[in-house]
Amino acid sequence: MIRKSAPSYKGLTAASRSASRTASAGSAKRDTKPELVLRHALRGTGLRYKTDVASLPGRPDLVIPAARLAVFCDGDFWHGRNLRRRLKKLEKGHNAPYWVAKISSNVERDRKVARQLRSSGWRVLRIWETDVIANPYRAAKAVLRAIVAGPKTSTTGLL
Repeated sequence: MIRKSAPSYKGLTAASRSASRTASAGSAKRDTKPELVLRHALRGTGLRYKTDVASLPGRPDLVIPAARLAVFCDGDFWHGRNLRRRLKKLEKGHNAPYWVAKISSNVERDRKVARQLRSSGWRVLRIWETDVIANPYRAAKAVLRAIVAGPKTSTTGLL
């Protein structure tokens, strides 16, 4: 296996120190609003899950060990929802090379994490943050459907 190094942003910098601080402060690693809303929607189902499991690649937001299912609540901006449109918009914005590289590498990292999880026998479900916020019970049903579907199906995908 060839190990790739972390993405290089050499020569690329955030627009300013304050912009960088603001962006990193608003980017929570765990217990984000979509995660909390999804967990609340799942609470009444009796489903047992773990949160923020550091021992798995990508540190899934929810893990259902019995079903070997890893669930990610992905932020629309940071994880590249509507990627082509997003990149076109970023190309026109301030500090375009930095943001295009950043979002593109996030998307590639997500794909790599999904491959790693699948190769170790896990299924992956990715749900967009706006879908969770818009209809948390629909998102919870997607998780339950993935569990019922069983290990033979691929659940990598979105609502």
